[in-house]
Amino acid sequence: MKLRVVTTVLFAGLWLAACQQQTVRPDSDAQTGELGSPLAARSPADIYIELSAAYLKERRLDEAFKNAQKAVLVDGSSSNAHYMLALVQQSLGQNAAADAAFRKSIELDRRNPNALNAYGGFLCGLGKFESADQQFRQALTNPLYATPWVSLHNAGACHERAGDATAAEADYRAALQINPRFGASLLGMARVSFASGSYLSTRAYLQRYAEVAEHTAESLWLGVRTENQLGDSDQMATYSLKLRARFPDSDEAKYLQSIE
Repeated sequence: MKLRVVTTVLFAGLWLAACQQQTVRPDSDAQTGELGSPLAARSPADIYIELSAAYLKERRLDEAFKNAQKAVLVDGSSSNAHYMLALVQQSLGQNAAADAAFRKSIELDRRNPNALNAYGGFLCGLGKFESADQQFRQALTNPLYATPWVSLHNAGACHERAGDATAAEADYRAALQINPRFGASLLGMARVSFASGSYLSTRAYLQRYAEVAEHTAESLWLGVRTENQLGDSDQMATYSLKLRARFPDSDEAKYLQSIE
């Protein structure tokens, strides 16, 4: 089972989009209080954060790291600068440094939902499930969080990883109530439905997933197994052909031999 917490994959695009829409907040925080960095005033670090995010998205980690370091140097009080540095350090496998940077980011802005969500994903990857869930829930307390379904999904993925299918389903459903077209949670619901033997539900979620996202080796393999359980040889063959054609070297393509 391949469970991916949605953090760095989405971050670069979300950050760059946010920067395009960003407006300067008033000096007084009376209107919004400590509502976090998504609408924070522009910082001299932002240009380096944007560059680092773009390089991270392209997996050019050396350049991403250099620009994240510059962001922290030009504005050490920027929560997002430390958040960006943490993401890059996490990608480099520098877990101790990433943990410290995440903590610094949240210390500077304890309601930064993106940092809280990413830190939760980081902790989940280390198997610290309870601490991870606390970060996801804290992110959801910020009313300015632009993508709360992401933290809900990540909480569900972390519960699934921990073996708690009931809690995972509850969080996936909550994410889909906010964003019914969120592919990651649709696939999550397909997985938990299959695990519980609800194969018709699995089929339905996979169909919804295919409407909003490109199939992956995981989703196609899940489709193969689902249609095998339902006895639909035509649909099973369709999924199998797509899996072989699109992901011929994947583990999932190799698994096909076990049911053919």
